[in-house]
Amino acid sequence: MLSISNLGVIFTQYDQGLRRKQLTVITALDLDVQAGEVVAVVGASGSGKSLLAHALLGILPENAAMSGTLQFQGEPLTPERSRSLRGKAIALIPQSVGYLDPLMRVGKQVQRVAQLAGQSKANASTSVDRTFARYDLPMATRDRYPFELSGGMARRILVSTAVVTQAQLVIADEPTPGLHPDVVRETLSHLRELAREGRGVILITHDIEAALQIADRVAVFYAGTTVEIAASKDFSLGNLRHPYTQALWRSLPQNEFVPVPGNQPSPEHLPEGCLFSDRCPWVSDICRAERPPLRQLPRIG
Repeated sequence: MLSISNLGVIFTQYDQGLRRKQLTVITALDLDVQAGEVVAVVGASGSGKSLLAHALLGILPENAAMSGTLQFQGEPLTPERSRSLRGKAIALIPQSVGYLDPLMRVGKQVQRVAQLAGQSKANASTSVDRTFARYDLPMATRDRYPFELSGGMARRILVSTAVVTQAQLVIADEPTPGLHPDVVRETLSHLRELAREGRGVILITHDIEAALQIADRVAVFYAGTTVEIAASKDFSLGNLRHPYTQALWRSLPQNEFVPVPGNQPSPEHLPEGCLFSDRCPWVSDICRAERPPLRQLPRIG
């Protein structure tokens, strides 16, 4: 359904002397998503997770330039095509109820999304009723404002904005931070259900434990690159290959809870070789000189 190869994003900026400079924020992102699959994208802040979503939706700022190859359903995903598919074939589930208009009733907001996707007013209204019933939202919810919703109801409204369009690719951007554990489980269950219906789902999250609950595969981003992609069932110390991914695994509470030393490099000061070389316990001279490519490796065991 979706294929991303060697995606790069460069921002053109101007310093205080009005000298033009280019800032490389994403250098080599690779990702594939199949229909019926949940792929979790994990990594620290600034690793490129949300920028990937912006690139897919065609909402990068004007001073951003993209390189690499993006394909959706077998055709190139140009910025123009991204914009035409946004809210229709490709939908975003945002992370906060703050994305909802506080002055508009939620039923009208979801109906408006359906109409922008091409549905008539009558069909859009029917779609809202059907979607609210699916997520156990009483019909009276249509007339409520966002501030009148509980955390769980607000999350279901946000999921409804993607479902009502019948999108084939759903991007959930940090959908669980700050939520009650019961709401987290409910939200993850809704995302898994979308995949069972044949949609592709990208779950962008800091929460590795949540990702492992529903994802088929986990893609680990670091400083604008894809460092490892592993099946969820193989996300264990014995199967993970990249030192950064191994360090993430050790940092989980149920494991050794060992923090990763150091900080992710700034886009303005990227090392020449492996981007993790300054923090890696196994760094060698070749690591500092060459950036390793993403390779397919056999499963251990």
